[in-house]
Amino acid sequence: MLQHLLIKNYALIQHLELNPDQSLNIITGETGAGKSIILGAIGLLLGNRMDTKALYNSEEKCFIEGHFDLSNLNLNDVFEEEELDYEQISIIRREISPLGKSRAFINDTPVNLDSLKKIGERLLDVHSQHDTTALASNEFQLQIVDSYAQNLETKEQFKIAYFDYLNEKSNLNSIEKRAALNKKDFDYNSFLLDELKRSKIEKGELDTLEQELRILENAEDVKLKLQLTAEYLYNADNSSIDYLEQALANVNSISGFSVNYLTLKNRLHTTIIELKDVFRETELALKSVDYDQSNIQNLQDRINIINNLFQKHSVKTETELLDIEASLKEKVEAVLNLDEDLALAKKREQIAFENMQNFGQKLSETRMNVIQEIEQRIGGLLADLGMPNASLKIEHKLQSANQSGIDLLNFLFSANKGIAPQQLKAVASGGEFSRLMLAIKYILASKRSLPTIIFDEIDTGVSGEISIKVGKMMKEMAQNHQIIAITHLHQIAAQGKTHYFVYKDDSANKTASKIKKLDRQERIFEIAQMIGGSQPSAGIIDNAKAILEGYE
Repeated sequence: MLQHLLIKNYALIQHLELNPDQSLNIITGETGAGKSIILGAIGLLLGNRMDTKALYNSEEKCFIEGHFDLSNLNLNDVFEEEELDYEQISIIRREISPLGKSRAFINDTPVNLDSLKKIGERLLDVHSQHDTTALASNEFQLQIVDSYAQNLETKEQFKIAYFDYLNEKSNLNSIEKRAALNKKDFDYNSFLLDELKRSKIEKGELDTLEQELRILENAEDVKLKLQLTAEYLYNADNSSIDYLEQALANVNSISGFSVNYLTLKNRLHTTIIELKDVFRETELALKSVDYDQSNIQNLQDRINIINNLFQKHSVKTETELLDIEASLKEKVEAVLNLDEDLALAKKREQIAFENMQNFGQKLSETRMNVIQEIEQRIGGLLADLGMPNASLKIEHKLQSANQSGIDLLNFLFSANKGIAPQQLKAVASGGEFSRLMLAIKYILASKRSLPTIIFDEIDTGVSGEISIKVGKMMKEMAQNHQIIAITHLHQIAAQGKTHYFVYKDDSANKTASKIKKLDRQERIFEIAQMIGGSQPSAGIIDNAKAILEGYE
């Protein structure tokens, strides 16, 4: 329930405070005095956006603050979800700077507009004249049926399933696109991979091959040099090793005379061992050198293969070729594995679709279960509001799923006997729209724990006896809800428990909208003015007094 409302520096309002009663509050005043401006300010507490042009003083901040009694509303969980401190008397504040920067607070904690809307929609239901027009939209009609069906939990379950389906569908589409793109290059990548596999490239292979080729291409010269080396070392008479062995024998004979001689002996011995090892390596090298044209050709062919692969793939080393081979392998295997991924994605998408459809059917059933009851209750209320032959039919069709479900609802209306119900926008007048909307708000009020309902001229197009009945319906609603009603009809104004009057104050340099709570005498005079104009006669004033007494 709204306990206190403060508005500063907003539109025509310089400073305004309101402490509405917990039952039926009436707001009256001349057209343009600022009644709807108050609703605009309340809308800012609900998360609506504001234009800085709406500042009363463009050099000062705008403040709108509402104090709400949250007793018995069970909003602890909502506050916890939004990470807000719960207070039984909670304060929602909105600030707009002259530069257009907007800030919102709940119990002095900064919040974004989404959080503000989430909390606000649990505290206030503001009916504006725009809502009456919106009644013709299928989306708004669906919201009405859902509010009456009280199917919030089922709606949330469907919504989760719906977005899960969209996610799986998107994943499937992504895999399908990837599959189409990869398969386009699959044959070429497979060819390149097979070519590299067959080549069996090894790291450092090219250097080894080129070295072998140089040896074979110079085989005669290499063999000659190796043969001469072997002879100098050991094969020829008076070879190097023969001379060294003789030298070793000589030094050995005197090695016992001096440590230096012994060292010379050991060094000679080591040198002979090393030279004999060099000789053996030379002999082996000599045996390995064998001129073979076919072998040369094989080496040249292999070198050409490697160089061609270097050129083809724009690389310079075998390591780079091996990296390309590994990358191609991944791409080819990815395509080969896509069939499995695709099958899994299709299965997941189908399961998600079926799950969504199941929840969609459950949600649809909650709506279907209340349609006839809504039609009957609305029909009875319209009769009470002076439309005995009016009827509302809710047409139901199934459609492809969207985030609202699988249902398409269409409100069909007829105000006259024998006339088939048609779409609202085609047949309903302004007054009929207003009465229909009031009937809808009336039946929804009994289904919702919403503490405060605000009506902005919902009495448009009604008068006389019907306006009395409109007031009675508001009064009945006010037994369980705080009602704030802006009206131009004295029949409705007289039924309120508290009466506020909005007026323009021109006493300062700039006109300002102000509001005052009327006492009994002021209220009688205001009702009289609503009946007979700005200068009501004594008889009209007496009539206004009698009307007011009739509702006290």
